[in-house]
Amino acid sequence: NPLCGDALTLYARVDAEGRVTDVSFQGAGCAISKASASLMTEHVKGKTIAEFEADFERFHALLTAPPRVSPSVDGLGKLAVFSGVREYPARVKCATLAWHALKAALEANGETAKTE
Repeated sequence: NPLCGDALTLYARVDAEGRVTDVSFQGAGCAISKASASLMTEHVKGKTIAEFEADFERFHALLTAPPRVSPSVDGLGKLAVFSGVREYPARVKCATLAWHALKAALEANGETAKTE
């Protein structure tokens, strides 16, 4: 995220059945990007790629819903704490950076994930 200087490197291990067995990150950035990355790594361990993709969509909807809409936090656990980020559109990119990086890694497209 160029506004904050966020830069993360994600590491993921997926087993033959398509289950995320381990995920971690290294990087620097604002508190929102690091907190989101940390909670995401806890949340996705043990989930299948399909479950991650569904959670990605739920998390993204949580952060991008219009202010007067109350998006569902079902299945997001601790990640629900990020619901207030949607009130600060410039910070949505911070909160979703790790999610976009993991999505790109799981798709194995070899590209650097960006939120722009």
